[in-house]
Amino acid sequence: MGLVLGLMGSPRRGGNSEIMLEYFLKNFHEEAFIEVIRVGEIEVGPCQGCRFCEERGFCRISDGMNKIYELFLEADLIVVSSPIFFYGVPSQLKAVIDRSQALWARRYMFNLRDPKSPWRKGIALCVGATRGKNLFLGVELTFKYFFDAIGASFEGVMGYREAEKKGDILRQKNALEELESQGKAFVEAFKKKKRILFVCRGNSGRSQMAEAFLQYYGGDLFEAYSAGSSPREKILPEVTEVMAEKGLDLFLRKPKEIESVLKYGPFDLVVTMGCEEVCPVIETERSLSWNLEDPEGKSLSVVREIRDKIEEKVKKLIAEVKDGSEEKG
Repeated sequence: MGLVLGLMGSPRRGGNSEIMLEYFLKNFHEEAFIEVIRVGEIEVGPCQGCRFCEERGFCRISDGMNKIYELFLEADLIVVSSPIFFYGVPSQLKAVIDRSQALWARRYMFNLRDPKSPWRKGIALCVGATRGKNLFLGVELTFKYFFDAIGASFEGVMGYREAEKKGDILRQKNALEELESQGKAFVEAFKKKKRILFVCRGNSGRSQMAEAFLQYYGGDLFEAYSAGSSPREKILPEVTEVMAEKGLDLFLRKPKEIESVLKYGPFDLVVTMGCEEVCPVIETERSLSWNLEDPEGKSLSVVREIRDKIEEKVKKLIAEVKDGSEEKG
């Protein structure tokens, strides 16, 4: 059960943008976790153009955007619903878009990719009061580059005209059917994915690397998760460094307790990586044990060797699933 993030761009509650988002998400409730952010009700300051993110890799402003960054990187599908204001989006949503420059910087200035980025998708639902031919031209460009910045393939704008007052969109039955149908198409893709959980003691090294590699190489086939029996406070810096050498960004990822990820189950496969004697029993169709050295306290060269072994095992797992066979160990 992946995460679908809805960004409600309208400052008006109960309006046409909210109705459109509800219809689009109607079929997701049993197949994914849904989180909707009302950007007009979260304190997100405007980008200052200071270029701090281009030098340091993160935004120097600490506000409601911190949580949104985390959700962007966790989400499998991002749906933005917004009215058209002067051929653009409301200022509250534009602030979120502009502040996404920090993620753009990590990708294009630091050459780091979020592991989920090859498979994450983004779509925009827009509504305007007029019938203008070019009503959605401005936002199409805005969303194209916004979704690129946050690591999502842009699936286009579903735009609807002549809906200004609250509830006007409800009179456009074809629009509502189209929104529900398009959402359902995304749901079908969610259903096909196998759920894999990687578990180690601290969730600060081995299982984090395995999760990232599976998300990056096999995100079209798998939902990958990781957790620890005794999670550490943060990911080992050596692990972050060697994964960055592969171009994969573990920015904002944190160790997690096993109990916190069980909600994503049941799992098709659980892979333990050194915590067998202390790991709780987890509901799964099958399990594997990857006997890998703990990277904690090891030199960078040893951590690289562990990373490469994990990458090899993950690629083997993907190949075997594609071939319809099962890994034996």
